[in-house]
Amino acid sequence: QYSKAANNSKELEDCEQANKLGAVNSTLSNQSKEAFIDWARYDDSQDHFCELDDERSPDAQYVDLLLNPERYTGYKGPSAWRVWNSIYEENCFKPRSVYRPLNPLAPSRGGDDGESFYTWLEGLCLEKRVFYKLISGLHASINLHLCANYLLEETWGKPRWGPNVKEFTRRFDPAETKGEGPRRLKNLYFLYLIELRALSKVAPYFERAVVDLYTGNGHEDAESKALLLDIFRDTKSFHMHFDEKSMFAGDKKGAKSLKEEFRLHFKNISRIMDCVGCDKCRLWGKLQTQGLGTALKILFSEKEIQSLPENSPSKGFQLTRQEIVALVNAFGRLSTSIKELQNFKVLLQQTR
Repeated sequence: QYSKAANNSKELEDCEQANKLGAVNSTLSNQSKEAFIDWARYDDSQDHFCELDDERSPDAQYVDLLLNPERYTGYKGPSAWRVWNSIYEENCFKPRSVYRPLNPLAPSRGGDDGESFYTWLEGLCLEKRVFYKLISGLHASINLHLCANYLLEETWGKPRWGPNVKEFTRRFDPAETKGEGPRRLKNLYFLYLIELRALSKVAPYFERAVVDLYTGNGHEDAESKALLLDIFRDTKSFHMHFDEKSMFAGDKKGAKSLKEEFRLHFKNISRIMDCVGCDKCRLWGKLQTQGLGTALKILFSEKEIQSLPENSPSKGFQLTRQEIVALVNAFGRLSTSIKELQNFKVLLQQTR
């Protein structure tokens, strides 16, 4: 405690701020607590054919997302980098000898501008290239949320939140990122198209009368389902730019093996997210990872969705309450990212 490092007031202030901003607001009304018990009882009575890792864990808890908006928390530096580094290194089918551009945890490569990484990436099969782009797009989306909802000022206990153009430039400007920023944003749009495609594909599952978004309030349930079906109708009106049929289209044995690899990688990414030292960052990171995993599950289950019976449950395809919440909220986050990106374009034009 008497060391120079321990008495660095700036580091202590940053740490205290990160702990404060990153804390999860776990406030729940008595009405909500009673509803969760009712929901669990209803869900237990249903036939489920996929089990999520931590859904029934004693450590799991319900959180009101409206009380915990995704924004800057002060969680940054080596700790945050190690989490993302583990996600890329362990799950993107990448050998250790190939270094990602601008990775501060990788050994120094002198004049390497990162092009060797993309040369390696182009040599992969379509499915593995897609996987990397999805993770990169997710990373870009989360960074955009933090830049767009940044703590600009904190005076007399009244924080002022808003877009931080300087932080956005540091993370995405071509000059600041050696040309890497635009690639990240391109992957963000690619991820958006993937999840948009999944929403359009899952519509038949929800259009069936047997599917009920149960909360115990029949009127609100019907209204919620009607709103969800409106979203699906909007997605169908959009000209899709991605066709998942080109994925896993090889021999059946190889395709099945690769699809299983995808599934295991997403489970591993969710476990890595458990290592995030900021509660709020972990909450939104896991939710968006699970949302993407659910989107891929939908895209790879098209035949099962099309053959679902109208008036009875099916063992062929099922979505849990947790997956539905993750899918809709993850797409909401991506939509917000696209909107905030347009806002930053305007702000950058005004500052020039």
